[in-house]
Amino acid sequence: MRLTPYQIVTPLVALLAVVYAWNLVLRRKKSVLEAILWTLFWGALALVALRPTIVSYLSALTGIENQESAAIVTFVGILFFLVFYLIIRVEELEQRQAKLIRHLALREAGLEKEKRD
Repeated sequence: MRLTPYQIVTPLVALLAVVYAWNLVLRRKKSVLEAILWTLFWGALALVALRPTIVSYLSALTGIENQESAAIVTFVGILFFLVFYLIIRVEELEQRQAKLIRHLALREAGLEKEKRD
């Protein structure tokens, strides 16, 4: 089996992306769940690059007869899921930021309730 440049470059880029994601987890900049999602996405991309026949199984699984369409629809679905996940994370961060700003404003105004120990 002769490998094409795409089949060489794509898994290498995927490996770099996965290593980078787990490096961020070790440095506590990303969560384990984010790294797992990143690993699954790039792993699937590398697998499709190395074994293009997998797309025919994907086509049969989704019921879409055209293999290219099945791959595109599947990866667009995965990307929509990732965007949805990121939107949820941004909303959580906005809520935490608003709570922190409220706390600081109350403290500066001297209106903060005394903490009970």
